[in-house]
Amino acid sequence: MFQQVTIVGLGLIGGSLGMAIRRHHLARRVIGLSRKASTLREAARRGAIDEGTTNPRQAVGAADVVVIATPVEAVVPIAQRLAPFMPARSILTDVASTKGGIVRALERSMPSQVSFIGGHPLAGSEQSGIRASRAELFEASLCLLTATARTDRRALRVVRRLWAPLVRRVVVMDPQRHDRLVASVSHLPHLLAFCLVGATPPRAVAIAPRSFLEATRVARSDPALWSEIFFSNSSALVTAGEQFDRRWRLLRDQLVHGDRAALGRFLRRAQAIRHALPD
Repeated sequence: MFQQVTIVGLGLIGGSLGMAIRRHHLARRVIGLSRKASTLREAARRGAIDEGTTNPRQAVGAADVVVIATPVEAVVPIAQRLAPFMPARSILTDVASTKGGIVRALERSMPSQVSFIGGHPLAGSEQSGIRASRAELFEASLCLLTATARTDRRALRVVRRLWAPLVRRVVVMDPQRHDRLVASVSHLPHLLAFCLVGATPPRAVAIAPRSFLEATRVARSDPALWSEIFFSNSSALVTAGEQFDRRWRLLRDQLVHGDRAALGRFLRRAQAIRHALPD
């Protein structure tokens, strides 16, 4: 059991993490840090935290682990602000959707008594805010942790121990590989959902079937949040988009030239891959 876990940012992910930690009795105290007292009150009411504060020093001064659950662009400045207040051998981690830039910045700037481990639970929703949080959000999902040559292995084990009871599996990889893979399976699908909605004529949207709604569900996500994610991983996202574009151009040519056999082979391969994935 951890003595204290502090969660910075009590939106969907931070609030759900607090609920899950408390449900699994992983920490004696879960402390929330937020700029808004109203958010802290709602988080306490929903069972996401034991106590809350707007004071950074008070929030992290006795923490074993501090989890930064803020938008991606805020992780580095918040971590740099909080680290000097943290006790010796404590650990900072995050839940941001991209890792390369964050890990590079924080491995260079953390004080000697604090270790940083990049984290990313592959769970979420198109909804946001503490009112959307739920303790079971992470069940059956993966949590990706990052490691480099400079990573403190004890800290990595501790963060793995925090996430292991909450998710189906914890996977460790280097930050660059994380960003390449997530660009393909998360960032590009979100971008394509926004594109598909934007490219569909209004008269067609008016009669959209459930398949269209399911394919574009994530386009209901917060545009400000996702635009920052897209920019934070722009290089890997552009590469993933180019790979998709090459495949689309090939399929387009098959349609133009009436190549039913080639199109059928592609569809069957894709179907087999999808059937092999768990729902």
